[in-house]
Amino acid sequence: MLEKLDRNRVKGFLRARGKVLVNGEGEEVLLTGWGLGNWLLCEGYMWLARDNRGFDRPRNIEETIRDLAGSAYAERFWQAFRANYITKGDIKRMAELGYNSLRIPFNWRLFMEDEPEEARFREEGFSLIDQCLSWCEEYRVYAFLDLHGAPGGQTGDNIDDSRDNLPRLLTDRDYWDKGIALWKELARRYRDRWIVGGYDLLNEPIRTVRYDYPNVDHLVPRLAEFYEEAIAAIREIDQTHLLSIEGHHWSTDPLIFWKKYDENMVIHFHRYGCPPDMSAYETFTRLRDDLDVPLWLGETGENNNPWYAAMYTLAFRLDIGINVWPWKKMECLNSPYSVKKPEGWEELLAYTQGGPKPLKSRVITLLDAYLENMKIENCRENPEVSAALFRRPPVTLRGSDFDSLPGRGASYSGLRKETSFFYRRGTGMAIRAEENPLENSGWARWGIYAVELEAGEFACYTIHQPREGTKLRLSFNAAAPASVRVEQDGRSLGVITVSPGSPSGAELSLHTGAESRIKIGVEKGAIVLNSLSFGDPAA
Repeated sequence: MLEKLDRNRVKGFLRARGKVLVNGEGEEVLLTGWGLGNWLLCEGYMWLARDNRGFDRPRNIEETIRDLAGSAYAERFWQAFRANYITKGDIKRMAELGYNSLRIPFNWRLFMEDEPEEARFREEGFSLIDQCLSWCEEYRVYAFLDLHGAPGGQTGDNIDDSRDNLPRLLTDRDYWDKGIALWKELARRYRDRWIVGGYDLLNEPIRTVRYDYPNVDHLVPRLAEFYEEAIAAIREIDQTHLLSIEGHHWSTDPLIFWKKYDENMVIHFHRYGCPPDMSAYETFTRLRDDLDVPLWLGETGENNNPWYAAMYTLAFRLDIGINVWPWKKMECLNSPYSVKKPEGWEELLAYTQGGPKPLKSRVITLLDAYLENMKIENCRENPEVSAALFRRPPVTLRGSDFDSLPGRGASYSGLRKETSFFYRRGTGMAIRAEENPLENSGWARWGIYAVELEAGEFACYTIHQPREGTKLRLSFNAAAPASVRVEQDGRSLGVITVSPGSPSGAELSLHTGAESRIKIGVEKGAIVLNSLSFGDPAA
């Protein structure tokens, strides 16, 4: 599996071959990467403005900055913002961490004039894309062009920069025509750039039904029509590039996939806040089999590291590439880079929620600090995020995150079913939780799950790239004395005696391996296995 993730396979146009993606030499490729969120389409929550509709999307953020700092400063600010937020250093670091792809979400207003007339293009957006593609070529990282904010909006929410929370791309002819024209122009400019992994035609079209917004589900047939017309327009110019097609309701509903829209396409779906097990993938793996088309988990994330470690290794096992969201944002632990919040930033946020208006000079000071803080050399790196995503030490796995594949009898024994236990969906193996998993859907509040094993039962856990002497620390609970054998790739690491008490632990040393499987088997008694922590050999 690991060879499919290798950046050495970033060569030549990506294309679909049956259920997998292959490069220009026919080698299989599993996509791993991050979305460059907030760069070419801002979202207020990445500025720490959560639940604030006055500062939630590009047009509102732009208007606030213009109001607070003046038009002349606002123009300089946005030029500097786009120059600083994503730089050559970001792409270089992404490649160094082992990622082979990225997704560039962009707002149409950087590429076209927002005027009710025939399409007129702006060079600003294209220049930014061109520069980023040059960096991607240098560091061998595929780049997907993601129309995140289409003309008029395709979602009907803040993420598409819509004016009135309606997906007017699908209702207004002027916006429809501009959307088709934009994809024709993108195809014309980039048809010969193999580093462009593919064209992501529309991000998360047609939001879910919300109590405070109109129901727009009746537009799903129009969405399919847009895809058909856009694809036809692209294929008149570019017969080579992979097309990424998303369903509606935040790219989770497969209704539009009653057919293949193109022979060279990938079904693109999103997953947030779900249990990190087979239930997250089964709907789309069945669809993959029906249509004989590859899958891409093209947006996911915004969770904690144990969830990443469970969710993404399973995706790789299922031959599903991933793109996580986002590469950096302000004051975070769950993206690879965290932008430091400028001192006094709350003054700006308070104004967006009805507070007093700060002085222009003060706002400029805050925004200038933000421009400096967002540079990658001034950000805080969160190395544990990539360690969890690739499941390589140092990383901690919960006891419940045993290997789902190849399945019962090979990667886990399968336990008796007792009503006193909760059961992990998709495996049938019992788990014990501190809180009802039905009330804990998998966001960052995701609880600590533990698996109970009796004599004769076992569970296996894949770990990538352990070095000689990597420390494995196990956390157990037991009601009575128990005996546990630990193996790495069929080689015994030792037998542990678990004493009653809360909790007990043990430490073992691993051997070097590319892709190792750790087997925890109970020989006597019963245990509750809480976690497996893989640490640095020198620690």
